[in-house]
Amino acid sequence: MNPHSLGQSRENKVVTPRSSTGPVRTSGHVSFVGAGPGDPGLLTVRAAELLCSADVVITELHDQHTELIREVRASANGTTTDVQIVDGGSADDGATLTHAARAKLVVRYAKGGSRVVRLLAGDPFTYGTGPEEAQACRKAGVDFEVVPGISAATAVPTYAGVPLTTRHRREMVVVRVADTKIDWSAYGGDQTLVLLSNAGRLADVAQALVAAGRSEQTPIAMTSVGTTTEQSTVVSTLARIGADSRGVARATSVVAVVGGVVDLREMLSWFETKPLFGWRVLVPRTKEQSAELSSQLRSFGAVPEEVPTISVEPPRNPQQMDKAVRGLVEGRYEWVAFTSVNAVKAVREKFDEYGLDARAFSGLKVAAVGEKTAEAVATWGIRPDLVPSGEQSARGLLEDWPPFDEVLDPINRVFLPRADIATETLVAGLVKLGWEVDDVTAYRTVRAAPPPAPTREAIKSGKFDAVLFTSSSTVRNLVGIAGKPHAATVIACIGPATAKTAQEHGLRVDVLSGAPSAPALVAALAEFGLQRREALLDAGETVTKPSERRAPPRRPAT
Repeated sequence: MNPHSLGQSRENKVVTPRSSTGPVRTSGHVSFVGAGPGDPGLLTVRAAELLCSADVVITELHDQHTELIREVRASANGTTTDVQIVDGGSADDGATLTHAARAKLVVRYAKGGSRVVRLLAGDPFTYGTGPEEAQACRKAGVDFEVVPGISAATAVPTYAGVPLTTRHRREMVVVRVADTKIDWSAYGGDQTLVLLSNAGRLADVAQALVAAGRSEQTPIAMTSVGTTTEQSTVVSTLARIGADSRGVARATSVVAVVGGVVDLREMLSWFETKPLFGWRVLVPRTKEQSAELSSQLRSFGAVPEEVPTISVEPPRNPQQMDKAVRGLVEGRYEWVAFTSVNAVKAVREKFDEYGLDARAFSGLKVAAVGEKTAEAVATWGIRPDLVPSGEQSARGLLEDWPPFDEVLDPINRVFLPRADIATETLVAGLVKLGWEVDDVTAYRTVRAAPPPAPTREAIKSGKFDAVLFTSSSTVRNLVGIAGKPHAATVIACIGPATAKTAQEHGLRVDVLSGAPSAPALVAALAEFGLQRREALLDAGETVTKPSERRAPPRRPAT
């Protein structure tokens, strides 16, 4: 077993000396794990491994960390069950747990024999209660380990584009403002200060620093909700930070940097300047279909939200598929053409039903409509003989498909498993090339159930910044189950046919991908977002998201 593989469990054993005659005693173990400052991507590999193998996870950030834990376990284990998530922030009566009470909670679960992960924000031993709780474990005879995490003191300024040290500024001091009685006279020089504070206390701190000898014009950058797509940074001076931060709730935890390094933010800001930063993007596809697309959206700073618009179901009459599969085994076909990942899945399920495997394709030529479908075929151990060299569509497949040749092709029949709503383009083209086609319904696509009411309301009221349409059916189905997107929402379509359907439904198409692929669609949306951002800046306006600006209602396309 590779001990560094995600999702593999670990057994903690207590080994007794050879001379012992008693039974081997097993006990629990505590891992103090740093969860980082907020971005799930900053979780370490070791931390993810321990979260996947834990029996119990104790965290005082219950709501925030529960989603993180489930996401990590689902990704590695394929399941989110078999872990108990304990709220270490408050007791059953709602009272806030003290450090001592939390330490007792950790020890109690470990004494019960559980593999306990004590999940702390940032780094367990940096401005956290990890050291006190670890001491309690040592006194109770409970084994523990510490997995460092990325501290907010360094990560948040980095995400804000503010370096803490440079070649000319080497000294940096971190101060936790929550601490009582701070002698600010020690910080009157020009060293870089990192302040862990509440927004409401920064004005008083700024005055104290000026009194200690700092210039009123010393720059300060205050960042809230750091490393997440809700991150916001206010750049000001010690003289004005109180007034400039009034829009931030006083109790909000912030990381502030004081010193000349703040001036570098204008050049080094990389996170908040992503073209789709903070955009809430609706992806009307299932999680399985949209994983890569959503990953690309996140890389541009967006927050994707998948909403299934179709459900894939078996054909009403399975006999057609049964007959085709028998014909495939008996050598009835020269080619089998897969036009979607779902078609590959449907045939594979039918093979499993009959106890067949990839050997049944022996002597057959296999075509795939595009790279994604080819990858699905490849998981079967089969390398497609034909994938379009140009456009990845039925039209592109036809451009490369060879005409039937009586001398070279012993059989002139093609097996085409596909959806019940597929167009006739491929069938007509193959017939024109001299082939006979068994056009078989391998699966049905039906409209999915409507999304939850809050999602429907967000779609219609303009709380989504953009929606990606990857086919005409996603347009029809989304409008059917959730209504039209608001006029302010940016509409992005994968190709002319999809764009035409969107226009027929009264939507203005803002973005059209240059190629019929999901990556090209996301890239086109990102380019739109970049151009929009630059236009706002050139006009001297504040950069806002589409959902923050209301355009006039769209008129139906004429």
